[in-house]
Amino acid sequence: MIYQDFPTGRFYNEDCFNAMKEIPDGVIDMIITDPPYGMNFKSNHRKEKYNKIKNDDNVDWLPVFSSECFRLAKNNTAHYCFCSFHKIDLFKQSLQKYFIIKNILVWEKNNTSMGDLKGDFAPKHELIIFFQKGRKEINGSRDPNIFKFNKTGNKLHPTQKPLDMFEYLIKKFSNENDIIFDAFAGSGTTAIAAINTNRKWVCIEKEKEYYDIAIKRIQEHGWK
Repeated sequence: MIYQDFPTGRFYNEDCFNAMKEIPDGVIDMIITDPPYGMNFKSNHRKEKYNKIKNDDNVDWLPVFSSECFRLAKNNTAHYCFCSFHKIDLFKQSLQKYFIIKNILVWEKNNTSMGDLKGDFAPKHELIIFFQKGRKEINGSRDPNIFKFNKTGNKLHPTQKPLDMFEYLIKKFSNENDIIFDAFAGSGTTAIAAINTNRKWVCIEKEKEYYDIAIKRIQEHGWK
């Protein structure tokens, strides 16, 4: 059963799997999310405020997450999941049990730093799995799968993503008043991008510290 009047503009502060159970089947028009990559990441950058990412020690949650995303998504919709090259095969294997993997997008970071000067090659990109449930046609021109946006500097969250990049991705494969969903919403960038592009939104963030930051940011954009 599809609920046409499912309430949006909701930001859950709890484990995503508990919150996702409260969302009806087939109400989400787009999933865009940046989950823990399961690589136990710790920054070597001397000036990094957040040097370790919470809940980043495994990807055991992936099968249930992929299944729940499929349940929530409407037919003929497009979705994005950020990922590291370290675990991209695991992410793809899990998602393609339910969705069609259409492409791997590459975010090239314009203003990246060199980080650990004694390390290997400095990473200047992140990967995004682009997948669909059915078929969703693109809005506007067909763009290359490599695009450039500036890093945010991670001022509010250790993996904070650029607002303008999220707005771009949302507009390419959704329409105004569509419902955008993020299960790992961090500092609230997805919600703000949805507001700025006249979409509805539902977000989840487990960590109270980042949830509070997100609520403050969204309220500054007119959300009550």
